[in-house]
Amino acid sequence: MVGLGFEEGEPEDRGRALENLTLWERVYAYLREEIYAERLSAGTELQEVALSRELGVSRGPVREAIGRLAAEGLVTVRPRRGAVVRSLSPSEFLELYQVREALEAAAIRLAVPNLGVDGIARLSELTDAMAHYARDDRIDEFFQANADFHEAIFVAAGNRKLREMYTQLLGQMGRYRTRSVALRGSLQQSVFEHRAVLEAVVNGNAEEAVRLMSAHIRVPQLRLIELGDDELRVILGPPVMVSTPTRPAS
Repeated sequence: MVGLGFEEGEPEDRGRALENLTLWERVYAYLREEIYAERLSAGTELQEVALSRELGVSRGPVREAIGRLAAEGLVTVRPRRGAVVRSLSPSEFLELYQVREALEAAAIRLAVPNLGVDGIARLSELTDAMAHYARDDRIDEFFQANADFHEAIFVAAGNRKLREMYTQLLGQMGRYRTRSVALRGSLQQSVFEHRAVLEAVVNGNAEEAVRLMSAHIRVPQLRLIELGDDELRVILGPPVMVSTPTRPAS
């Protein structure tokens, strides 16, 4: 048992963030975080019986959680063989970046007229935070501020479906973010690119903001094409066979 208070019928005591989640959503949130943190690495099998025993819940919530993870592309469900945590191939990773570029361009085009004084102030604050973290080489905090910057744009865009697609895409890419620094060139360069986007937003120039955002997202795409197999393995990990040993129950 992982001791996370998942037992059915027991009160939630892990804080307000999980208070309103259903049981399957709590299982989903836990497994998603385990995958993001790579405590559940690519190739790990997720078996309903073992997980239900480990988490102290019935198989139903586990099955629903795994289904959601599969819909996000984080796991592959194999009929009668259970699910396995997915790994991405270099071509899949490149395709996700290409889709992200299209989504980010659409979002910022919609967001520029909506951001207003408060929205622009928030983007400026996050850009300054990225600059601070980049100077101190605080990579995790840099990427969190970076994620918040882009999320603020999608919120301001006001298109629910667009935001849902972006969230699903990040679900597949998010676990690689701290290992993909090499694709960026440097954190300082990323800050420079964000400041350029912000300047276009401040000027109300949506098309210039789109151009700059697209160029920003295209940087890692071009780098991916240039990398050799050894360098790609550092970012994506080695290819995984589906026969990887099952994650044991606690």
